[in-house]
Amino acid sequence: MRISIPISAFVAAIVGFGGTLAVVIAAAKAVGATQAETASWVTAVCVAMAIECLWLSWRTKIPIITAWSTPGLALMAASSGFTMADAVGAFIVTSLILIATGLFKPLTQLISRIPASVASGMLAGIVVTFALNAVKTIPVDPWLILPLIAAFFVIRLFNPALSVLAVLIGGGIAAFLTGRVGGLPAPELSTLTLIAPHFSAAAVIGLALPLYLVTMASQNLSGLAVLRAAGYHPEPGPLIGVTGLFSLLSAPFGGSTTNLAAISAAICTGPDVHPDPAERWKTGPFYALAYLIFAVFGASLVAIFAVLPQSLIVLVAGLALMGSLANALSIALKDEDQRMAATVTFVVTASGLTLFGVGAAFWGLVAGLVVLSLEALKKR
Repeated sequence: MRISIPISAFVAAIVGFGGTLAVVIAAAKAVGATQAETASWVTAVCVAMAIECLWLSWRTKIPIITAWSTPGLALMAASSGFTMADAVGAFIVTSLILIATGLFKPLTQLISRIPASVASGMLAGIVVTFALNAVKTIPVDPWLILPLIAAFFVIRLFNPALSVLAVLIGGGIAAFLTGRVGGLPAPELSTLTLIAPHFSAAAVIGLALPLYLVTMASQNLSGLAVLRAAGYHPEPGPLIGVTGLFSLLSAPFGGSTTNLAAISAAICTGPDVHPDPAERWKTGPFYALAYLIFAVFGASLVAIFAVLPQSLIVLVAGLALMGSLANALSIALKDEDQRMAATVTFVVTASGLTLFGVGAAFWGLVAGLVVLSLEALKKR
C-alpha cells in the first residue's frame, strides 16, 4: 500500500476538523450549549463520521468521505431564539428527512430541482455574516488578527486546504505566547451527554428544514459531484440514507447532521492518492481512524477552544467560510435570468429576519422562489 493513502486521509481529516471546529463552537454558543454538551456534540459527530466512512468505503470500494454540514452549522450559528433542546429536535427531524431522501429517489430529484442560484443565494446569505464578523475582529486585537489574515491569504496561494488550519494553530500559539490565554486545560477523555429533544413548529421550519436544504444542496449534491469528477458513480440513495441514519443515532447526544464531503473528498479521491482508482477507497478507513482519535480527545479540544481569545475563534470561523461564500456568490449570480431572485434570497437571508418564530434562511428561500415564479409568469 502506498504511503500517500494514509497521508491523504489524515490531511483531509485534519483540514476538515480544524477548519470547521470554530464554526461548531459558534453554533453551540448560539443555542446555549454548555461546554459538556458541546464536547458531546463534537464526540458524537466524530464517531458517526468514522463509522460512516469505514462502512461506506469498505462496502462500495469507493473513497466515500463524510463531513460536518458546515453550511448547516453556519445556519445554526446565525440563528437566535433556539435552545440546545430545540437543536437536538431539529437534528432528529433533519435526519429522518435525509433517511427518507435516501429511500425515495423522487425526494432527491425534488431537491435537485431547486435552482442553484436560489440555493446558493441562501447559502451566501447564511455565511456572509461570518465573513463580516471576521473583519470586525481587526480593531478588537489588530496585532494578533492582521498578521493572521495576511498569513491566510499568503498560504492559500500555495495550499488553500491548509490555510485555515495554519491560522488556527498559528493564532493559538501566538495567543499563548503573548499572554492572551490564561492557561491550557488539563487533558481529559470525551464523554457523551444525553440531551432531551424539544420539538416545535418554529424549530422545524426555522432550523430543521433549512438545515436539510443546505445539507442536500450545498453538501450532498456537491459531494456526489466530486465523486463523479473522480470517475466514481455510486448510487446516491444509500449514501444519503446511511449519513441520515448515523445522524439520527448521534442526534440525542448533540451530534449535528453529517453528509458527503466535498473538499475533504477531493483530497482523498484524486490521482495523487493512488494512480489506480480502485485502490483509493482505502483512504476511508484511515480517515475513519483519524476521526476516532478526534472523538476520544474531543472534550480537550473544546476546552482549548474555550480559553482561546474570542476574536481568534470568530476570525477562524469567518476565514473557514470565505471559500464557501465566494463559491456561493459566483453560482448565485451566474445566470442573468435568475440574478434578481438570487439577490433577493441573499438579502433576506442575510438580514436575520425572524417572522412567526421562523428564521431568515427559510424566508430567504421562499422570497427567492416567489420572485423566480413571478419572472417565469412574465415570460409566459
